[in-house]
Amino acid sequence: MIARIAARLGHGPEVELGPGDDAAIVRAPGGRVVATTDLLLEGRHFRRDWSPPYDIGRKAAAQNLADVVAMGARPTALLLGFGAPPDTPLEWVDALCDGLRDECAQVGASVAGGDIVRGTTVLLAVTALGALDGPAITRSGARPGDVVAVTGRLGHAAAGVELLSEGRREPADLIDAHRRPRPPYATALRARELGATAMLDVSDGLVQDLGHVADASGVRIEIDGAAVPVPPVPDGLRLALTGGDDHAFAATFPQGATLPAEWRTIGRVAEGPAEVVVDGKTYGPGGWDHFRLS
Repeated sequence: MIARIAARLGHGPEVELGPGDDAAIVRAPGGRVVATTDLLLEGRHFRRDWSPPYDIGRKAAAQNLADVVAMGARPTALLLGFGAPPDTPLEWVDALCDGLRDECAQVGASVAGGDIVRGTTVLLAVTALGALDGPAITRSGARPGDVVAVTGRLGHAAAGVELLSEGRREPADLIDAHRRPRPPYATALRARELGATAMLDVSDGLVQDLGHVADASGVRIEIDGAAVPVPPVPDGLRLALTGGDDHAFAATFPQGATLPAEWRTIGRVAEGPAEVVVDGKTYGPGGWDHFRLS
């Protein structure tokens, strides 16, 4: 199976040596590499009766590539740890690999290697690498007076999960948002040129993730609820504030920065305790927590 997967994935120019040796060799211009890792567990992050394998592959790659881009880095390669039951059809694995490969192609990256193991359920452990050609954009750079802006969809994937949980398959665009996120990579990769002071991938909910920026920067973040883009469903603001699997990007920029239409200003950074408020009030629970009991 390893040879089959390696042949299916291929690799791009940044990968000097791909699957088949003890380790991959990935070129890193400038010698600075950004690395991140994430897990997708069947029944927790996806369901095979809800999502086809191709979309699962796209999603697994996207949530890791988005983390690299959020640092201001250019993704170069993924490493994949793959566990599956022994009766998993090879055609299912082929489609999963196609999804991984095609999502990587969106940013010029590729799968450089990995490992497989027999398991009782499907597990994807993905490590993403990226080349950092300039200053990193971290969570700790927000300053009072900055504006807060987002790019990409918010709440659409969460709306899709709620629809699927109710046994519904429409509207298709919301269902598809859960199955296959579409991070606006190119827009986020230009954030440094626009003067971004902090940025992150919205993976666990806008309020919760901006809370990480508030904590790291020691600032208060004030969100204008009316400015937040919401999905076309009842209670859309709640989903936009707490749903994260769309993998939008949130960033802070100096006041007066000229932002293109792809970025939507939704609030400001202020002095005060490290917290996030929506229309002047705390909002919670703000997003996904793997260990929250309810």
